[in-house]
Amino acid sequence: MTRTTQLLGAVSAFALVAMSSSPALAVGTTAGDSITNNVSVSFEVGGEAQTEVTASDTFTVDRRIDVNVNFTGATPVSVSPGQDRAVLSFDVTNLSNDVIDLDLSTVLSAGTAANIENITIYLDANGDGALQQSEIDAGAITFLDEVAADDGAGTETISVLVVADITTGAVNADTFDIVLVADAYEAGAAGLGTEIVGLTSADANTAGEDTVLADGTGTAEEAANSGDHSDTGQFEVAGALVSVVKSSRIISDPVNGASNPKAIPGAVIEYCIAVSNAASAATATAVNVSDDLPADVTFTENDFGIFVDGAAAIDDNGTPGDVSDDIAVCSGGTDAEGGAASYNVGGGTGGLNEIAGSLSDLAASTTRSLYFRVTIN
Repeated sequence: MTRTTQLLGAVSAFALVAMSSSPALAVGTTAGDSITNNVSVSFEVGGEAQTEVTASDTFTVDRRIDVNVNFTGATPVSVSPGQDRAVLSFDVTNLSNDVIDLDLSTVLSAGTAANIENITIYLDANGDGALQQSEIDAGAITFLDEVAADDGAGTETISVLVVADITTGAVNADTFDIVLVADAYEAGAAGLGTEIVGLTSADANTAGEDTVLADGTGTAEEAANSGDHSDTGQFEVAGALVSVVKSSRIISDPVNGASNPKAIPGAVIEYCIAVSNAASAATATAVNVSDDLPADVTFTENDFGIFVDGAAAIDDNGTPGDVSDDIAVCSGGTDAEGGAASYNVGGGTGGLNEIAGSLSDLAASTTRSLYFRVTIN
């Protein structure tokens, strides 16, 4: 039995016991602080007040290390094939009762690695979830230095941006899951300190400042009570799925005319270039067609025509502007769907003559076509 216990047992039932302690913060008392409890006992002997007896107890507050990472954007984040600097936004919060450094790293947990590159982290200086030129100029980051303990108001939360380039190999509906991991490191010096290691349940508490890892689990990239935390952001590719089919038919030849014509010199050949965009794909814009004419054929602009999306520039097969007969033998395309085409002498590869066309925007499940005719030399 301790001396304090003995004194308490000896006093009168009317003895006054007074206790006091240091106040604790609502979120958590700072690690390393001392908490002291004081007790005083007053008593009388023979009706005379005696000198109070006192005792105190002091212990040191241990460190509770807790980190939180939270993806803050809308999920998934829509991106396009070939898009540079696509952005995922995250908040990182130090929920510990001490100042710490936070090492930041990323993991591509799902998606084809060959189709995403240059994954980097930037500080979101104004917290708007968008990458600004000033943030790019400030440079990419790999850790957060001297991160203050959260006060419960969220004012210590730090916004960061995970930025990546999507390659042109990515196609519609591809997804990329990127995990941001924040790992607790010792603070107090310039640069990133050493990784924080805590006591386990098998370790006894000491009189000094001990460390307990109290973080939860965010993703499979880290575990609970390991000093780190993570969350996942996802990119989803909204891409066009464009395909092209080129076909031809014989219109006439110098011997048979239009009756079962053959592909002999002097025969007129009609080409159809049908450009399609698949169902559920993103709209394809700035669709340009370039067709190099082989040296074995001749395009005669004054006699034959260029047909874009069913709109005829010239038509030698009936009333100018009436292309119903041509559309009937070529898949896709309807009248007046828009676009423009031109015949460029020597404008093709290696100086070949070229048919060039620009088609209207190609929405999902849409086909537009370009038609033209040549004569076999």
